[in-house]
Amino acid sequence: MKIIIGGAGEVGTHLSKLLSKEDRDIILLDQDAEKLNFPNNMEIMTVQGNPTSIQDLKTVGIKAADMFIAVMPEESMNMTACMLAHTLGAKRTVARVENDEYLLPRNTVFFAELGVDSLICPEILAADEIVSALKQPWTRQWWDIANGQLILLGAKIRQNAPIVNKYLHELGSDERIYHIVAIKRNDETIIPRGSDQILNGDIVYFSTTKQHINEVKALAGKEDINIQKITIMGGSRIALKVCERLPHTVNIKLLEADKEKSYRLAEKVGSNVMVINGDGRNTDLLIQENIRSSNAFIALTGNSEANILACVASKNFGVAKTIAEVENLDYIQMAEKLDIGSIINKKLIASSHIYRFLLQADVSTVKCLAFANAEVAELVARSGAKVTKKAVKDLRLPHDMTLGGLIRDSKAEIIDGNTHIQAGDHVLVFCLSSAMWKIEDYFN
Repeated sequence: MKIIIGGAGEVGTHLSKLLSKEDRDIILLDQDAEKLNFPNNMEIMTVQGNPTSIQDLKTVGIKAADMFIAVMPEESMNMTACMLAHTLGAKRTVARVENDEYLLPRNTVFFAELGVDSLICPEILAADEIVSALKQPWTRQWWDIANGQLILLGAKIRQNAPIVNKYLHELGSDERIYHIVAIKRNDETIIPRGSDQILNGDIVYFSTTKQHINEVKALAGKEDINIQKITIMGGSRIALKVCERLPHTVNIKLLEADKEKSYRLAEKVGSNVMVINGDGRNTDLLIQENIRSSNAFIALTGNSEANILACVASKNFGVAKTIAEVENLDYIQMAEKLDIGSIINKKLIASSHIYRFLLQADVSTVKCLAFANAEVAELVARSGAKVTKKAVKDLRLPHDMTLGGLIRDSKAEIIDGNTHIQAGDHVLVFCLSSAMWKIEDYFN
C-alpha cells in the first residue's frame, strides 16, 4: 500500500513513524526541509515539496497512491491538496479540518463529491475524549462500542481494591462479567495470563458490558464522583468545544492568561461558563477562585509542562479528577507517574482515527491508549476469516494481542477461551502497538 502524507507537523510526523513499522510505502511531503529530518533506520521517504502543487504531487507518484492524507496546519490547504490528489488519481483522501460545520453529514457528502473522502478534526476528537472522561471520572480510559453495550475501561488499582495482589486465575467466574485484557505496570504493558498478578499501582484494563459496570467499579475499589464544578486552564479551541459539549447544569470556570483573548472567549461561551483573566499556574489565583470546590481540573494550554504541573497542584488542593493535554510524547510517562487522571494528546487521537482507514480488515474505530502504548479496535469478522475457524483458545493469538468482547445480533458478550467468533461479529481487540498489523491476518 502506497500512502502519501502531506504535512510534516506533529500529526503527520507521528503517523509516519507509526506506519514506518509496517510493510507500507510511506512518503512524507512538506515544504520545510528541517521537518523532514528522520533517523536513517525509519523506512520513510521524505520529499521537500508543496502538497498543494500539482507538479509536486505528480513527482511523488500521486497517481499510484492508495491513500493521500493532508494534515497541514491550514484546513484550506488540506482541502485543496485532497481535491488535487483525488483528481490526479489517489484512491482515497483524508483531510484535517478545524471547522465543525464541515463535519455535518450533509457537508461530508458534498466534500466527498469534490474528492475529499474523509474529514477529521483533532480538536473535536480531543473534546469528545475529555467529556467521556468526565462522565466516568473514576477511570483513566473509557471507550465504548454499540452505544455503550460493550466497554473497555482502564482504572488505577489502589491498595483498597478487592482485586489487588490477586492472580488472574483466582478471579475466574462462571458468569462472564468482565475480562482483564491488559495490565500497565510502570513503563510496561502486559497482555496477562492466569499466572499474572495485579499489584498496587497497576492500571488495569477491563472489557465489560454496560450492565456490569458497577461490579467492575467495585472490584477496582472505586466510587462515583459527581462532576458539577469544573475548572479549565487555557482558552484553546479544545476548551471551547468542551464547554459546548458539557451540560449547562455544570458550572465551569475558564482561566485564560491573555486579557484580550479572555474578552473574546466571554462572548462565545454559555451562561454556565465564567471566564477569568488569570494564569492557572498561579496557586494564589486557584485558592482565590476556590479550587477546592471543583470536582475536576482540565489543563488545556499549549504548554505540556504547565498543564502537568497545574494538574499536580490541583490534586494537592483535593480536586478529584484531573485531565491534562500533553502534546509532548516524552512527557506522557511522567504525567502518569505524577498520577494525572487522564491524558489528552491530539496527535495520538488523530493518528488513531486515520489509522483505521489504513487497515484492510473491516475496522469501525481505532483508539490509541496513550498510557499503555497500545491500541484498541472494533473489527468485524469477515466470512471465512481465520478468527472464525476455531474457538479463541485454539486460535494461537500473538502474545501481544487479546480479544475482549463482541457484539452479536445487537447483544454484547465477554469473550473467553471457549468463545467461537462468527462472521459478522463486531469484536473488541486490544493489542500493543507492535501488533496492529497482525490484526488483518485474523479478520480478513
